[in-house]
Amino acid sequence: MKIIVPVLAAAAIALASGTAFAQRADVVIGVVLEPPHLDPTAGAAAAIDEIVYANLFEGLTKIGRTGEVLPALAESWEISEDGLTYTFKLQDGVKFHDGAEFSSADVKFSLDRARAEDSTNAQKGLFAAIENVEATDPTTVTVTLSRPQGSFLYNMGWGDAVIVSEASAAGNMETPVGTGPFKFDSWAKGSSVVLVKNPDYWGEAVALERAEFRIVPDAAAAIPALLSGDVHAFPQMPAGDALAQIQSDSRFEVVIGSTEGETLLSINNGKEPFDKLEVRQAIAHALNREEIIAGNGSGLGTPIGSHFSPANAAYVDLTDTYPYDPEKAKQLLADAGFADGISATLKLPPPPYAREGGQVIASQLRQVGIELEIIPVEWADWLSQVFTEKDYDFTVISHTEPNDIDIYSRPDYYFNYQNEQFNAVIAELDATSDEEKRNELYGQAQRILAEDAVVGFLFQLPKIGVWDAKLEGMWENSPIQATDLTQVKWAE
Repeated sequence: MKIIVPVLAAAAIALASGTAFAQRADVVIGVVLEPPHLDPTAGAAAAIDEIVYANLFEGLTKIGRTGEVLPALAESWEISEDGLTYTFKLQDGVKFHDGAEFSSADVKFSLDRARAEDSTNAQKGLFAAIENVEATDPTTVTVTLSRPQGSFLYNMGWGDAVIVSEASAAGNMETPVGTGPFKFDSWAKGSSVVLVKNPDYWGEAVALERAEFRIVPDAAAAIPALLSGDVHAFPQMPAGDALAQIQSDSRFEVVIGSTEGETLLSINNGKEPFDKLEVRQAIAHALNREEIIAGNGSGLGTPIGSHFSPANAAYVDLTDTYPYDPEKAKQLLADAGFADGISATLKLPPPPYAREGGQVIASQLRQVGIELEIIPVEWADWLSQVFTEKDYDFTVISHTEPNDIDIYSRPDYYFNYQNEQFNAVIAELDATSDEEKRNELYGQAQRILAEDAVVGFLFQLPKIGVWDAKLEGMWENSPIQATDLTQVKWAE
């Protein structure tokens, strides 16, 4: 029997329920890694920016969804003819989440703090060209550089360059205070981080009232969470073998995009025998990228031969520098004095591309005489042991920072790589604004790294985005390590 409800009665029922016609305003975002803390100016973990960038913290500029530089806390800027002076006009009426007024003094504090001798900023090099920061008036900041820096405005859009208040900066690891459209609500360690709408936001209000970032470390947990509706979106879905199943389900939108994530077999160049070029060349010849990609969890990825994104206009395809050749690898090891093989360790952080891809890599290196002891490590342990203390032989990691080829020029970076020729190219690049010349220098830098076989260059990490088909505004690509929710809403 068909029951017909009059229109007015149906409307009354809807009003009584209070939710029938209301547009949903909450979202649960699945993330694989839990951040070690929530201060993007004091840590290298991409998991921090994935939650707080553009949502909770803002910089002078912002990197948009196509990698463009956009105004943020600076509404505009002027650059002197010699490229040394940047005058930023700041947004008016901005407040921090604790009610403190934002002004040029906060910009000066943040930039001076980031470049200070005792700075804990993981990307301190971004600020190396800054000679002076002057709070000219409450809404004007003048930054003077010691040399022209073609990437300066882009650098100011990194998560490491967000603006913080001196009054609250010390507590940002646990209770972050920013100027963004969302503010911090709670953090249940091991479970989730919750942000809520900032009602006093200076800019365009967001549609979402609440956003929960739920930690879901692997496909075994991610798939049921998605299918049950407990999680609405995975910006980076650990889909594993279930990707085809999800793609065939009309409830979800699946978007395979690009990231800035160069996935590497990182090598400690400062330890014997990996300080020998012949040994690193042997490792490069032993790696079958296609097989590693097939076994990395998603089976997706673009092979790379140096530290650069294939989506970038300056990309050079160097995958044939050391083609897969196990016999050549064995000969190089013998020539270097290691005919009897090498024993080493491989520390693998939690992401599937590392844990699963690492198994394939270990098998490939074993075939040429390099025996690896696989050591799974949690993310916090990877950051302390590998990244900070450099206590490792090999590791597998994806470097998701944008345009970060300069990391190989840093004397204290965890690769322990030193090459004055490379450093000179990076120094020239840093002082060059002309786009054509910059691309030429990027090419030179890529070739040096490829020929030096500094690390095992594997593949560009794909962005496997999966979300409820009714959810709008999610980013298809990841030009920066972020889950920007500022334009996200549910379809009406």
